[in-house]
Amino acid sequence: MSAMPQPDGAQPSLRRYLDQPRIGPTALRIVLGARLRRLRQERGISRVDAGRAIRASDAKITRLERGQVGFKQRDVTDLLTLYKVLDEDERAEYAEMARQASLPGWWHQYNDVLEDWFELHIGLEEAASLIRTYEVQFLPGLLQTLDYARVVTRLGYPDAPESKIERLVGLRLERQKLLDLPEAPTLWAVLDEAVLRRPFGGTEVVRAQLTHLIEMADRPNVTLQIAPFSVGAVAAAGTPVTILRFAEPDLPDKVYLEQLTGAIYLDKREEIDQYSLIMDRLSAEANPPQDTVPYLRSLLAELG
Repeated sequence: MSAMPQPDGAQPSLRRYLDQPRIGPTALRIVLGARLRRLRQERGISRVDAGRAIRASDAKITRLERGQVGFKQRDVTDLLTLYKVLDEDERAEYAEMARQASLPGWWHQYNDVLEDWFELHIGLEEAASLIRTYEVQFLPGLLQTLDYARVVTRLGYPDAPESKIERLVGLRLERQKLLDLPEAPTLWAVLDEAVLRRPFGGTEVVRAQLTHLIEMADRPNVTLQIAPFSVGAVAAAGTPVTILRFAEPDLPDKVYLEQLTGAIYLDKREEIDQYSLIMDRLSAEANPPQDTVPYLRSLLAELG
């Protein structure tokens, strides 16, 4: 039976997001902003007029609608009134979403070392249903052992005190718990051959890391592929690429491009399509997943 048509401007209930434990505050903020943007556009209201309703500029409306900043309850209430959303139950759902979107995520305990540009990635990672990633320098953070993480973190922060290094490593290990959840996302990682052959930390660290990768490759929600030196699509990627995909329609896919001191987030459809095509080429040209464990075991054998 087909779904009943909804009145003009009606949207599915927000309750579907509020009842999902993996939809954290970052994702809720983006969903809330997208819903309010849709309401504003359906009502034909400009950003300037919306900003005036909450005693702010149109630039703030843009940041709110993109989920870049948190919502005050009063602002949400005033915008709903402006957009003629008068049903009390619906308004209550928006208010509850605004409240939950303002709660601190688990990563806030690492605010002393967490870079602002990386906080968004952690929040999106938490809500993703599929994480596709390609790495050229280091193994993905979700796959690193403690000792490997310590070595590569020290490379990134050569002048940092040991206390900061340990906090950053702790943050990385906390992120990895995502893959242990009952409804864990699927991680599909393509690893450049050079990454596996770099002797970070010495033989024992590398041996433990390769053993860990073999164990991870056996998980049903983890797919690992090795891109040998001969893969031409590597040049097309150029830099590490992560594509985050979400099951919920109000959460657009994101491309995450990490740099040395910052990151770029892309969500335009043409950008997503371009990087998805590159990832598809990488996956097609890389060794098939069933070859990964034998290859990793051969690297272990080389270590003696």
